[in-house]
Amino acid sequence: MNISVVVPTLNGRDQLADGLDALSAHAPAAEVIVVNGPSADGTTGMVRDREDVDVLVEISDRSVTVARNAGIEVATGEVIALVDYDNRIDPEWIEGVRAGLEHADVVTGPVARPLRAGQTADSAERRRIAGRNVTYFAGGNVVFRSDVLEDLDGFDEYLEIGGARDAAHRLAGLGYEVGWESALSVERDADASTAADGGRPDRDWGWKYRALAYRLAKNYGLRPTVIRRIAAHAFGDSTSVAREVITGAATPTSWIANGRDVLLGTTTGFSDGMVARARDRTSTRNPYGLSKRADRAVAKYDRRGDAEDASAADTAGT
Repeated sequence: MNISVVVPTLNGRDQLADGLDALSAHAPAAEVIVVNGPSADGTTGMVRDREDVDVLVEISDRSVTVARNAGIEVATGEVIALVDYDNRIDPEWIEGVRAGLEHADVVTGPVARPLRAGQTADSAERRRIAGRNVTYFAGGNVVFRSDVLEDLDGFDEYLEIGGARDAAHRLAGLGYEVGWESALSVERDADASTAADGGRPDRDWGWKYRALAYRLAKNYGLRPTVIRRIAAHAFGDSTSVAREVITGAATPTSWIANGRDVLLGTTTGFSDGMVARARDRTSTRNPYGLSKRADRAVAKYDRRGDAEDASAADTAGT
């Protein structure tokens, strides 16, 4: 089994280094591809100094969805894994890959947080939406057979967040099941929340609801189910923020501002989702997918090629 591991990163050099150490220790035969957004913390130099990274792709986008597609684009493995920069694979992870792929073409597993290990989920999240059984996966810990990603056409680059959730809906629409494998486990770096700007963005209510409305409208159209799900999310979040106001953790002004962001995000996302649905009437439902552009990388450093290829890549990066 040839496996490629795609690791998107943005201003998370120290956490990335720990993650690469774990990959080198527990999956030494894997092809490792790091996709670096416009980091300003020395990530490029750190990665280029390592001999256990096969390809470094530099992109100008700050979107993890674009980064995932850029990595998938250059991966050569028959199996492609996505692992977040601040996740460290466990020693049994590679065995989890093998075991999981015996039963499913897409496999996900636990993402443990060191300070809250007892609260780690022990199964995948599943929902039934408009007659479709959807199994969500952790975007920072998932393995695909490469032909599945080809059928999926990668991730939808319209989405700055929620790309994995959208892909789960589309996998269900294409008839693929997402398997769960407990051994396919990673541990989230305890310092992930303190990464430099861009490492882990703060909660953005506008984009949360823009992404939610977009993916539901795009995948299911105008249905009562879609309206109910958006309303249920909004009610739950509104209640949660109201509690914060009561306890003093938030202000009434921020509650009103959040409500405005939710409304605007929902309206924009729903409109754009319906347009996207009209643009792509196929079961892939991916009008902004992997095949739609060829200019993601601004530089590429590829240790797999011959000296001439490496020289060309270095020149492109200067």
